[in-house]
Amino acid sequence: MKPVARVTVLLPALFVLAAGCATKGWVREQMSQRDTAMNQQVAQSLDQRDTKLNDRITGVDGRVSAEVQRVDAIDQRLGTMDTSISGANTSATAARDAGNSAVAKADGVDKRLTRLWSNRYNPKLVDTTDIFFGFDRADLDDGAQTSLLALLKELQANPNLTVELVGYTDNKGPREYNYQLSQRRVDAVRRFLIDKGVGVMRIHAVGLGPMTAAQTSEAQKRRVSARLMVDQD
Repeated sequence: MKPVARVTVLLPALFVLAAGCATKGWVREQMSQRDTAMNQQVAQSLDQRDTKLNDRITGVDGRVSAEVQRVDAIDQRLGTMDTSISGANTSATAARDAGNSAVAKADGVDKRLTRLWSNRYNPKLVDTTDIFFGFDRADLDDGAQTSLLALLKELQANPNLTVELVGYTDNKGPREYNYQLSQRRVDAVRRFLIDKGVGVMRIHAVGLGPMTAAQTSEAQKRRVSARLMVDQD
């Protein structure tokens, strides 16, 4: 009886052990499947995240590339402007140098002409005759023509004489008008002498406008001073 009892006790135990082994295998299989699914989900999530990250990086790279191109374009424009400014500065410098050179040459010519004129004409005052005019008048009255006839005789008698005519006015009226009036008075005297046969080259004339000498009366300021000159050489 004892062997039968042992078998009876062992069989249920074996069934329990077998059931326990089957349960562990099923659990391990379920865990494995769950791990596989979780790994797939994690891998998928990582792939999606990497894709989004790559897209963002690509977008940033595109914007950076566009900014780089814009900066390059600005650099090119600045380079063009620098070239233009440099060219303008060069042209301005060349123009300034040319102007300075022209001024220097003009000064040199003026000095040479002054020296030549001084050497060829060294006049000496011989006599002075004043021809007076009425207020705001530039025509020659009888008294003015009488004074000019005496001056004319001197010029005709000595061909070496020249005459300098300097016109004046009083201080009444606008200064610009008085300059014009003094020139008209000089021109009237000059025409008279030329009409009487005096050579144009022997007459030098200029109108100086109002006379400022306080000690001279207004009537005496309205005149043309004719100065007879002779070359000392």
